[in-house]
Amino acid sequence: MPSLEKLLTDHRTKFCDNYSLLPFRFSHIAPEKYFLSNFAGEYFVVNRQELEALIKHNLSYDSELYNSLKSRHFLLDRDSTVSVDMLSTKYRTKMSFLRQFTSLFMFVTTRRCDHSCIYCQVSHRSKSDEGFDMTEEIADKAIDFMFKSPSPAIKVEFQGGESLLHFDVVKYIIERTTHKNLSEKRDVQFVITTNLSNMTREILQFCMEHQVYISTSLDGHKELHNHNRPRYGGDSYNETIEGIAMVKEFLGSDKLSALMTTTKMSLKYPTEIVDEYIRQGLSSIFLRVINPYGFASSEDNDFSYDITEWIQFYKSVLAYILELNYSGINFREDFSSLILRKMLTPFPTGFVDLQSPAGIGISGIVFNYDGRVFPSDEARMLSAMGDDFFCIGNLLQHSFKEIMLSDFLLDTINTTMTEGMPECYECGFQPYCGSDPVRHYRMQGDIIGYKPTSDFCRKNYEVIRHLILLLEDNKKAAKVLRYWA
Repeated sequence: MPSLEKLLTDHRTKFCDNYSLLPFRFSHIAPEKYFLSNFAGEYFVVNRQELEALIKHNLSYDSELYNSLKSRHFLLDRDSTVSVDMLSTKYRTKMSFLRQFTSLFMFVTTRRCDHSCIYCQVSHRSKSDEGFDMTEEIADKAIDFMFKSPSPAIKVEFQGGESLLHFDVVKYIIERTTHKNLSEKRDVQFVITTNLSNMTREILQFCMEHQVYISTSLDGHKELHNHNRPRYGGDSYNETIEGIAMVKEFLGSDKLSALMTTTKMSLKYPTEIVDEYIRQGLSSIFLRVINPYGFASSEDNDFSYDITEWIQFYKSVLAYILELNYSGINFREDFSSLILRKMLTPFPTGFVDLQSPAGIGISGIVFNYDGRVFPSDEARMLSAMGDDFFCIGNLLQHSFKEIMLSDFLLDTINTTMTEGMPECYECGFQPYCGSDPVRHYRMQGDIIGYKPTSDFCRKNYEVIRHLILLLEDNKKAAKVLRYWA
């Protein structure tokens, strides 16, 4: 029996009396189940017999399957010539993030930190170290650089180290950006990423006046959080919980978000971690894997794991969250929500890890404390390990045009379009996945990477596949997942 790939190749461009095929990809997701997707992210699940009939142009004109595939732009007949225009319009909508250009700008205000997280990805320096803070001169150049982006919406995110250890420059950047925006008239949003240990009522009062959002880390219950995120001479869990309460009091729950990083110890507590988030009044959780940078890159650590373990952990957590939703508790998993948005709506997401071409530079830019510019936070993390491969310039030496139109950045973006990548171009999940050139360079020595052994690809593939099967086979779960999207 010829392979389905050969059948598709033989018949892809064939036109017959009843219909012709529009471009699509497919993946085998379960026994007798194949997942079909087109460029715009429309999808359909069929069995092998139905797929063969489609490819061989043997579908009955008046069948339900024929009309469903026609409505989702998988085939074209003489009565549906408008489908090509509709498909191109949907594809333009999916790729609209490219038209807006760079909208996320991360300011690394300091590399110093008062925590010693076991998986620290930025190779932080101690609280008392000198020479690791952003100056006002560099902040000014970063703000001027930022407003050269044509994006109508700008998100300013403060990172560290611990950003609040250098709050003076955070305050300076917010005030100067706000003033400059009186004439620029952009939609500007501020986010401070912080462990909350240095949060004060005075800082929160300032945040309230400037509509600042707060992003923090909560790894779970007290034992787990303190294990993952120890603090010199203190209890990081108690300080985080006190900080969360303060933020909610001043700014409200809608201005606060939290994420967790999964360590080997975390794998033991799928339900307890979610329970902690609910106990703190949080409405969602982002299940994040450990990234191979900074302290987390050490080969002799005892907190990393195989990606297969994380996938099983993810499925356990998601199952528990769905059960909570069935019982009336409105709580979501954010990584799933991002993928579902790409699957179930016409719109893209701003999450750079799920973009093609890769979101580096064109979606996000990082201004390091010392003036160096990176196309992603992971690129900055790699630099902290001594590898400046992805450094694209310096605010003190290069202009916006020199940095954003550099051959290195443009070549990297061009190379990371999954529509043409080996393995990716024929994968049914391509419209919902993305590209991570920094991680692939770090782990495999190549910005494209070798997909069969890529943890990034394995994670995304299994998460997407799991969500598809839930949407197809579990009506209760599908109702919740569609609501998240």
